[in-house]
Amino acid sequence: MATETIQAYDEAQIRQLIADQMDAVCAKDVGRIMSRYAPDVVFYDCKPPFQTKGAEDYRRIWEECLPCFPDSFAMETRDLDIFVSGDLALAHWLFRFTGEETDHPAMQTWMRLTAGYERKKGSWRIVHEHCSLPFDPPTGKAVFTLDL
Repeated sequence: MATETIQAYDEAQIRQLIADQMDAVCAKDVGRIMSRYAPDVVFYDCKPPFQTKGAEDYRRIWEECLPCFPDSFAMETRDLDIFVSGDLALAHWLFRFTGEETDHPAMQTWMRLTAGYERKKGSWRIVHEHCSLPFDPPTGKAVFTLDL
């Protein structure tokens, strides 16, 4: 298989993994969310505890966080970019929650996500995630909207 074809196939697998993760988050299904994380995943969050190491601790973060989300929502993404090199891949994108509860705090924020993936035994696993919220340096305040 040509290198370009392999890279396109690998990128499609990462793109599908991201879509599956977003579906699992919207379903508030912790089992499905955690199913693609490596046991030693490292996660940097936009809220305390800022750094979480290991899938078991990360599972607890999701279990605590999901009840704060709206009852029903979807996720919108922008600017998804994926880079694959052999058995390692990186992706970064912007996302926000969308839905009928437009006044819900979760619906007010665009966030940035960067994820690192490793392929072992033919399966991609998430080994690193970094979720951040842009801020305005002169004021120190979070920036919740995109100026596109």
